[in-house]
Amino acid sequence: MATVIHHNPECGTSRNVLAVIRASGTEPEVVEYIQSGWTRPQLLALFAAADLTPRTALRTSKSPAEELGLTDPSVSDDAILDAMLQHPVLVNRPIVCTPKGVALCRPSEAVVPLLENPLTAPVTKEDGEVIATPRT
Repeated sequence: MATVIHHNPECGTSRNVLAVIRASGTEPEVVEYIQSGWTRPQLLALFAAADLTPRTALRTSKSPAEELGLTDPSVSDDAILDAMLQHPVLVNRPIVCTPKGVALCRPSEAVVPLLENPLTAPVTKEDGEVIATPRT
């Protein structure tokens, strides 16, 4: 199984996670889901593997979630999933898949336990904050 990142290049967290993966010596398969979209089976499989629900994977900031009424607690997971299929930006990111597991990697350092290869040098966020260091 290859390492896969469901990535939005417009998202700083997603760019930072991609940098951490690459710093481990792994070149992941990059899925730009905003362009490619999602399928229902794909989302259901990712959510199951990452122990997420559509509601816990819903991106509420910088997305149309609120204006679509999806933040209301009475909205079903099926309705949220349907909206995610129509508006891929509603899925929080990045979601990373490796042989070690699947996770929504927010914050950026959440990707470190999924890395197959150890980091050999610290990795910093775009703003200069250190987000990952070599394991000791």
